[in-house]
Amino acid sequence: MSAKLDQLVLNLQAALAEKITKPIVAFGEVTVECKAADYLAVCQILRDGANLKFEQLIDLCGVDYQEFGNGSYDGLRFAVTSHLLSVSLNHRVRVRVFARDEDFPILPTLVDIWPVANWYEREAFDLYGIMFENHPDLRRLLTDYGFVGHPFRKDFPMIGNVEMRYDPEQQRVIYQPVTIDERNNVPRVIRNDGAHHG
Repeated sequence: MSAKLDQLVLNLQAALAEKITKPIVAFGEVTVECKAADYLAVCQILRDGANLKFEQLIDLCGVDYQEFGNGSYDGLRFAVTSHLLSVSLNHRVRVRVFARDEDFPILPTLVDIWPVANWYEREAFDLYGIMFENHPDLRRLLTDYGFVGHPFRKDFPMIGNVEMRYDPEQQRVIYQPVTIDERNNVPRVIRNDGAHHG
């Protein structure tokens, strides 16, 4: 680990102490995890701490751990991972937080700390069904208004639940049950056996 990463880990531990798990360093990046109850406080310190200064949220995404580790994973299902950048100190950190309730995953919004979180959180809501408490405008961002479900969840069917098409007789868009058959999407392996066909 480089001296710069060592110092960042020390700064994170000094500023956040028991609010975070032991920082994980992999591939030259630092990841910290916090409890949902500490999420806002941790993010505020990350932004405002003198040795941290993570002024910029560069990404936020939902994660579904339902089938993680080929079924060996036994933790909470839904998480949000945020990637932060300190422009002034030139370092990065990743923050992961798990929603406690699998049936209704909810976390506080980061919009008041980093306004750019708005659309990232809308995307996580749309694709994973993760709710963000106190979000100013939590509505779907990528799917259609009438879309049912959250397509990035591991248990969402690959063919979807409904299909949409234009009906020329009714002269409007209609929704109907999926009419295609489910099929195995495992690709066929083509091997080159070295034989020349001519």
